[in-house]
Amino acid sequence: VVVLSNTNRLHTTFWPEEYPEIRDAADHIYLSQDLGMRKPEARIYQHVLQAEGFSPSDTVFFDDNADNIEGANQLGITSILVKDKTTIPDYFAKVLC
Repeated sequence: VVVLSNTNRLHTTFWPEEYPEIRDAADHIYLSQDLGMRKPEARIYQHVLQAEGFSPSDTVFFDDNADNIEGANQLGITSILVKDKTTIPDYFAKVLC
């Protein structure tokens, strides 16, 4: 599990500290401030895919922003728009059953 978050200089440390449960569950957190690029730019998704050794077809991307979903979809990444806190667990419940 990796996290890709658009963030600015003020939130670089805030985000991981505010959500320790996500930080603890993630193998890596990619922050746009550190990468010098932002979602929905194709190159940010490509960077994460390459760094992690993932292929688009083996990747699932969750985001609450439709533009970010479209950006990932254009690269062939399965992308799920998060509408509420049940979206992600519901997705995995369907996939794993």
